[in-house]
Amino acid sequence: MRKEELIHLHILLAQLKKYFEDKGMESGFGSYATLNISPAHIHRSKAEHKQAIFMLGNELASIITDDKNSGVGRTSVRMQELAERIASEITMG
Repeated sequence: MRKEELIHLHILLAQLKKYFEDKGMESGFGSYATLNISPAHIHRSKAEHKQAIFMLGNELASIITDDKNSGVGRTSVRMQELAERIASEITMG
């Protein structure tokens, strides 16, 4: 995926985050907030946007399910794994 496409996806996920925050579910986005990146940070690397997408995807999926064995629960776990992999790539290279 090109960087521009990743930024568009990041924008969409950030809009979902805002929706949940507006509904009073803002406590689930702590890990994403620690990344200190938003879709507006176009100067940040492609890998950093990927990490943000996976972290935000994980936190969104976690909010909508409590069952880690459901389809959404497994998506949350997989998003976390991908976020961690991208984070290690960023620190190594």
